[in-house]
Amino acid sequence: MNPKVDFYFTKAEKWQEELEQLRKIVLECELSEELKWGVPCYTFQKSNIVLIHDFKEYCALLFMKGALLDNANGLLIQQTENVQAARQIRFTNLQEIIENKAILKAYIYEAIEVEKAGLKVELKKTTEYNIPEEFQQKLDESSSLKTAFEALTPGRQRAYLLHFAQPKQAKTREARVEKCIPQILDGKGLND
Repeated sequence: MNPKVDFYFTKAEKWQEELEQLRKIVLECELSEELKWGVPCYTFQKSNIVLIHDFKEYCALLFMKGALLDNANGLLIQQTENVQAARQIRFTNLQEIIENKAILKAYIYEAIEVEKAGLKVELKKTTEYNIPEEFQQKLDESSSLKTAFEALTPGRQRAYLLHFAQPKQAKTREARVEKCIPQILDGKGLND
């Protein structure tokens, strides 16, 4: 146990027992406990394997390369359609965790083996994402915007493309594009 991580488990109001049980299970698998992104992160030889985190409706284990794990038990969930590598196992009560302890350990050990083997999730390339019509029009009109957008990291490009594509109405998409143009021209990402 890492004392720097203790606060996460003591501050929890809704899922305290469940989080403590998940921590116990993960630590039994001899992973190192660290604090990353404000949540407990468990590593094998400095590689992130699994996180513990809680939400309003559930608490979860999040496997960093969960897409590579055998999901024979059907417990691994893709959080949203845009999440490529990570997969979650969600819990809404302590009994679920206790009943699935052996399965959870099997997933953790499999995730360690994935890391030992050096396997990588084949991520979708930025060029495979659709460019919303409203943004494409702006790129066609402004070579400086096109150059600035292409100079962004692939992750920043994807964030903008997903952000622009989200709204159903063209008017909302146009407004998002207009609002972000100055940031793109400054070489900044959506959340910079």
